[in-house]
Amino acid sequence: MKTAIKWKYIKYLFWLGPILIIMGLSAGVVAGSWGPLPLALIMAGVIISGIWLFSEPTVLKGFLDRRSTQAGTNALAATLAVLVILGLINFLGVRYSKQVDLTENQLFTLSPQTQEVLQNLEQPVKVWVFAITPNPNDRRLLENYQRQSNQFSFEYVDPQARPGLARDFGVQQAGEVYLERGENRTFLQQIAQEPLSERRITNAVGQIASDRQPKVYFLQGHGERALEPGQGSFSQALGSLGDENFVAEPLNLAENPDIPEDTTVLVLAGPQRALLPPEVTALRNYLQRKSGLLLMLDPDTDPGLGALLQDWGISLDDRLIIDPNGQTAGVNAAVTIVTQYGVHPITEEFGDGISFYPLARPIGVTETPEVEASPLLLTGDRVQAKPIPESGELNFDPNLPPQGSLTLGVALSRPVPDEAPQAEASPSPAPSPSPEASASPTPSPSPEASASLDADEATEAEDDETASETRLVVIGNSSFATDGLFEQQLNGDVFLNSVNWLSQQDTQVLSIRPKEATNRRIIMTPRQQITSALTALVILPVLGFGAAILVWLRRR
Repeated sequence: MKTAIKWKYIKYLFWLGPILIIMGLSAGVVAGSWGPLPLALIMAGVIISGIWLFSEPTVLKGFLDRRSTQAGTNALAATLAVLVILGLINFLGVRYSKQVDLTENQLFTLSPQTQEVLQNLEQPVKVWVFAITPNPNDRRLLENYQRQSNQFSFEYVDPQARPGLARDFGVQQAGEVYLERGENRTFLQQIAQEPLSERRITNAVGQIASDRQPKVYFLQGHGERALEPGQGSFSQALGSLGDENFVAEPLNLAENPDIPEDTTVLVLAGPQRALLPPEVTALRNYLQRKSGLLLMLDPDTDPGLGALLQDWGISLDDRLIIDPNGQTAGVNAAVTIVTQYGVHPITEEFGDGISFYPLARPIGVTETPEVEASPLLLTGDRVQAKPIPESGELNFDPNLPPQGSLTLGVALSRPVPDEAPQAEASPSPAPSPSPEASASPTPSPSPEASASLDADEATEAEDDETASETRLVVIGNSSFATDGLFEQQLNGDVFLNSVNWLSQQDTQVLSIRPKEATNRRIIMTPRQQITSALTALVILPVLGFGAAILVWLRRR
């Protein structure tokens, strides 16, 4: 009797099992970590509950034999199965997410240049955004990047909650964004001033992932555009080149008659005086190797490059382009507005965008053997070309016939000659292909190269030779890329894309223009607004009620 009484009261101690389990789960959830204490409470609760179940077999058997228990077990199993299926669907959706961009201008789709850069990433790259409140648009853009490559990731950090990490990055204020690759950290931008942009992120990723910084030299000494900040200078252009991983430096051939071997692109921007004969010879030698030369030549100037340009089939027109669209746009007729672009990597993304060129000269192009010429900038059909008068007054004369569409800019390329001057100085010489081999889609190396290289090296040499060529861009204006005009419309894109194409980089990222939603708003006159309101609010409801009344009367 005493034993039965003791068991009667002792069995209530087994209620500690569920209580301990609940305590352990609560402690783990509140603490945010499953340390020894929460796990110990859960284990103790499970052990006590198990002892009680096996010590009362009749209770357990009776509980399991009930129809309500079986129905509840089936319902529980079905619920768990549905939850598992939904969890798997969500996991697969997050892991292998696909999106369809139905916007007209593909506002939420990354450009092909960005996708190529991300797919070529060989090491992890991470974007750190030190912001208190994440911007939804910025987060969506970064998520698009992350979906393109598992090597790209990003993280939002509250600098107040994690001051140590912010101090390691050198964060001065909230809103700073940094790019990290291994031990290399680079400041990206301040999102408090402007939101994240695809162009800035892509260029920064390409820059931090590259181990080489190409050099752009600006020729000086002949009245060219200044590189320091000031009116008519190229300081904004130099800053944008730095953002795209280029190193820009001045070059004076009077001090050093040879163009440096590390020159990727050479720029001659608006010379006012002719180059000296030794300088022209240096340019000729430069164009005998893998090189890129950008000439921006203003009207009423003679740079002394007539013979050099003639070899490429280029002639400089001494007249000035007069464009009536300049007057229509509210500037003057001496400003050429360009909305037509040639089919070329430099301009293929421009569409019908606008770029303008104050005081521009036409460029003449003649077909030349081995030179591939592609017009870049084309004027409208109504323009006129006039000599510059001494009075300086220029106006569009409607009585004069138009000159038709004129070429303002042209891109040219030709194979590297067989005997390039720097071939012997190259650390790993590889003979250049002959003109016939360059014209074929898959040229073969010369016999000498085949004898000295094995099969793999010969194939690599072939690829290098195929990609190597001499490139030239000539634009009949230099003021379009000066401070104040560089950031207007597509002017900066024309300059940056030209430099990128001339650099002949394998992973070049040409300019990415911002995407804008097409304006589909309907603009109506007050009369049209009143008519639309009456139609929607009065006429159509009255017709509907009238039809309903007629149907009701007929059925009666």
